[in-house]
Amino acid sequence: MRATVTAVRWGCLYALLSSAVQCAHGAADQIPLKTPNAPKSGKTKTIITPAVSDFVERILHVSSIPGLSMGVVRLGEDKQPVVELATWGNRTEEDNGADLTSDTLFAIASCSKAFLVTSIGLLIDDFAHGRNVTPLPAGAPPLQWDSKFYDLLPGEHDFSYAPGDTTADLLRRLKHLSPGFELREKWAYNNQAFMIGPHLIEKLSNTSYPDFVTSRILKPLNMSSTFFSPSTANATGRLTQSWTRGTRRIPFVFSEEASALFAGAGGIITTAEDMVKWVTMLLNGGVDPYTNQTVLPPSVLTEMMTARAIVSGEPQGPLGIMGYGMGWFRMAYRGHDVVWHFGAIPGFSALVALLPAENLGVVQLVNMDEKQNDNLGVLFRIIDEALDLPPLDGAATLPVNFQYTTDLTAHSPPSTTKDGGSSTQAGPDIAAFAGTYEDPAYGRITFCAPSSTSSYCAAVLADFAPIIGASPNSDVRANATDSIYAAWPRVWSSHVRMTRSAPSTATTTFRVVLPKLFPRGYGRDGTPFEFQDSVMSVGRAEFVVDEESGAVEGFALVTDELAAAGRGARGAGVREVGDVWFVKVA
Repeated sequence: MRATVTAVRWGCLYALLSSAVQCAHGAADQIPLKTPNAPKSGKTKTIITPAVSDFVERILHVSSIPGLSMGVVRLGEDKQPVVELATWGNRTEEDNGADLTSDTLFAIASCSKAFLVTSIGLLIDDFAHGRNVTPLPAGAPPLQWDSKFYDLLPGEHDFSYAPGDTTADLLRRLKHLSPGFELREKWAYNNQAFMIGPHLIEKLSNTSYPDFVTSRILKPLNMSSTFFSPSTANATGRLTQSWTRGTRRIPFVFSEEASALFAGAGGIITTAEDMVKWVTMLLNGGVDPYTNQTVLPPSVLTEMMTARAIVSGEPQGPLGIMGYGMGWFRMAYRGHDVVWHFGAIPGFSALVALLPAENLGVVQLVNMDEKQNDNLGVLFRIIDEALDLPPLDGAATLPVNFQYTTDLTAHSPPSTTKDGGSSTQAGPDIAAFAGTYEDPAYGRITFCAPSSTSSYCAAVLADFAPIIGASPNSDVRANATDSIYAAWPRVWSSHVRMTRSAPSTATTTFRVVLPKLFPRGYGRDGTPFEFQDSVMSVGRAEFVVDEESGAVEGFALVTDELAAAGRGARGAGVREVGDVWFVKVA
C-alpha cells in the first residue's frame, strides 16, 4: 500500500447543541482556550514521517481499511500555516493504487456539527451587532446562546425519521419521543437537536442553511470542494466509494432528500485539503491567516469549544476526563489539551482534532465505517510525533471506545413489570406477532411471519430469502422460522428482522436487527449481503401479550440499554422502558 505525502506552505441553544441533558453554565464559568505555544516559523518539523506512514499502513492493513486521506497543519509564530497532506490506499474498488488523492471527497458525518454551531454563533453575532434585524416572535428575548428554542420557534430518536422528512416534521414529532434520561442525569449524544438547528438558521436568516454556510464560511475560506449535495459531489468525479466493515462496498448513505435533513448533523462532503483550511482558521482564533479576514468572532470560538457536559468522568490511561461543548469533545491526551470530534455514518469514518496550545490541527478521512478507534490511534501517533513524545505501545487500541454491548446476555434479566408484561412470559406461536404496529413518532410498521401470504409479505420474505441463505451467521439461518420480518425504509435501514431470543414460544423477548439489505449484492460483488451499524441498528423488543386472550398488544423497542435500565430503575413498565412503544393495530 503506497502513501502519497505532500507538504505545502499556504501564504438552553447551549443544551441543544451540546447534545446534553444538562443545562449549561453562564459565560462566567467558561474556560478560555490556552495561550498558544507556537513553533517558530520555518523550523516546524515534518510530522508525517516515514515512521508515521508505516504506522498508518499497518493500521489500514490490520483493519482492512480501503483508504485514508490526512491533513496536518501547524501554525508558526508568524501565524503562517505549514500543511502536510497524505493519502494511503484506494478511492474505488477498481483502483490500481493511485486514485486516492488529497482532493478526494469524503462524507465527514458528525464533524459537520461544528459548522452548524459556527453558523448559529454567526447568527447570534449578526443580531447583536444589528446586521440581522429579522423580527423575533412577540415576547421573545434577544437571540443569545441561552435562548429557549420554543421562544424562537413557537408551536414548533434515530429511527423516528425517514427519507422525505423535513426539519419541521422532526419538530412536530418531538413531543411524542421519550427522553432517555431525566434532566441533568446524564450526557447523551443526540443527532435530532443538530437536525433541527438548521431550521432556526433558515427561519432567522431568510436563506437555506447550505447557502448560509457557503456564504459565511466556505467562500471566505476558499473551501471550493465542500458540498452538501451528494449529486453535486458525485458529479465532480472525485467522490470516494465507500465500504462497510467486512470490506463490502455500499452506496453513498444519503439520498439527495436525506442529505437535506442531515445537513446540520452530518451532511457535509469535503476533502482533506478543504478541511485543513477550516482547521487553520480555528487554530488562528477565527481569522483566516491567508486573507487576514475574521470568519468567526473569537467569542463564538470560545463558546462552542468550552466543555459543558461530562462524557467520561474518570481518566483512562493517557486520556483525561472528557467533556462535550457544542459540536466538540474536549479532553487531555498525555497532558495536552485536545478539542476534537469524530464522524461516523455507514461507509465513512472521520476525525478532526485541534491542539490549541500547540497550534496543531489534524484531519483524517476514511472510506469505511466504524473505524473511530483506528482514527484515534492514528491521531495519537500524530500527536506523539508532533510534540516529540515517545510513542505509546498499543497506541491504536487506547481506551476510547464509543461502542456499547449489544449482546442480550450482557443485560440484567428483566423482571415482571407493573403492567403485567414480562420478557420471561411464555409467548404464542411466531405467527401471532405478525401484523401492523404504530407509534405517533415512528409511524407504522408491518411484520410478516414465515407463513404470511399477503403480497406485501411475499415481497418482504423474498428480500430476506437470499440474505438468510448467504448469511455467514449460523444463528440467522437456524432461527429463520422463529423470526418476523418487515420492510421499513429509514435513513439508516431498509428492513427489520426480529428473532425470538429463546427457543420457540418460550419468551416474548426478541433480538432486533435493523439492516440495509442487498439481495443482489453491490458493486463488483453480486453476492447477497446485509449490513447494519453494530451499535445503533441492533437492540431488543419486549412484547406484551394479554394473559387471558393471548393476543399481542404491542412491543417496546429498545436500542439504548443504558436509557432502558434508567427507566426501569424508576419503575417503568414494559410500555415505558423502551425508546418507543408500538401498539398493535392490525
